Amino acid sequence: MLQDTPGLIDAIRARFAHVETCPFQGPRIFFENAGGALTLNSVVATSARYAAIPDNQGRDNVASRALVDTINAAKADLSVFMNASTGQFFVGESGTELLFRMIRTACVNAPKGSKVIGSSIEHPASRSAARRWAEVAGLDYVNVPHNDATGLVTADDYRAAMTPDVAVATILHASPVTGMGMDVAAIAQAIHAVSPACFIIVDGIQHAAHGQMDIDAYGVDGYAISPYKVFSRHGYGIAWISDRLTGLPHDQLIDAPADGWEFGTRDTGSYATMSDVVGYFDWLGGQISDETDRRARIEAAGHAIHTYETHLTNTLINGTGNLPGLRDMDHITILAGADNPAREGLVSVVVRDVPSADVVTRLNDQGIRTHIRKADHYSGNVLTPLGLTDCIRISLCHYNTEQELAQLLAALNEMAT
Repeated sequence: MLQDTPGLIDAIRARFAHVETCPFQGPRIFFENAGGALTLNSVVATSARYAAIPDNQGRDNVASRALVDTINAAKADLSVFMNASTGQFFVGESGTELLFRMIRTACVNAPKGSKVIGSSIEHPASRSAARRWAEVAGLDYVNVPHNDATGLVTADDYRAAMTPDVAVATILHASPVTGMGMDVAAIAQAIHAVSPACFIIVDGIQHAAHGQMDIDAYGVDGYAISPYKVFSRHGYGIAWISDRLTGLPHDQLIDAPADGWEFGTRDTGSYATMSDVVGYFDWLGGQISDETDRRARIEAAGHAIHTYETHLTNTLINGTGNLPGLRDMDHITILAGADNPAREGLVSVVVRDVPSADVVTRLNDQGIRTHIRKADHYSGNVLTPLGLTDCIRISLCHYNTEQELAQLLAALNEMAT
């Protein structure tokens, strides 16, 4: 694990901005990574460098050609990072906007009378898009209920609802409420076993920071991430689309290249910062493995991140030193169970007799940053069936430490009433 390599956790933390302090609050521990991970220092520097360049892509000058080279290099980096040997990457407004565009395109091109399938565990980024464009396109929407107890949906759940006339499917890779990861490859296989031509769009926004992605292994047509949740910055999203989704009629300028999916002049800095992110995973893989191939180093980094974050969540649940874990605190309820192998760096809890908003405030007062999830249009699909109006989300990342968890456990233990 990462902590077994002397000095590595410190070296990791040194690569991120505001690890231990908030520029507004002062010293704080950051357990709000699902709302937006910490930003690499290299991303901050790259953003500033490209923000100062006045030139645009597609011009006949040295600067413009350099910008195009930067974009092409970033797309090549993304292909290695996400293991996508075909298809294309492009940038949009946000991960949510890109999911809407991909799902809309698949739906409006689907055969009349066909179906769209998705799950109740999904974030509204994909679920809202699928339901809206199914209605606009005159398609039936099929809901696959998730398991309230485990906080996830499985291939068997999809298989039970599948019919040959399903033309579009959506999958959530990891839930930002329960923290559980779905087996995308198995779900996609179950879908294609019944409807081989079905277009499958995946929301990878929550998953991206917690382990490697493998587009070639999934058998899907679209995959979106939000870079600010994987160590880059706000203001853009990244999508990968398959060659066959690329080729569908879609929104574009008249007489523009048929395979173009971007609108207007994009920010070269957004592409460049993704190269920084990929470079970070490459560096990390080199610290914990002897791999010489870049993709192999990235895979090693993803495996190490997942393993260490599992260690952190287990520490949070089971305790450390003389501090009881969440499972041993009678006033704490853990969503989706204490023993859940699908968990990816996130634990959501409810504190008995203490409103979640008050818990978040009390933790903030002690310099511990968490977040409330309410049974609203973002999280009601998960919380309402559990009879909950809200919960506290504790979201970790691989730069967090056991010492930070100990402070959180001590603070939560004191909230017993």
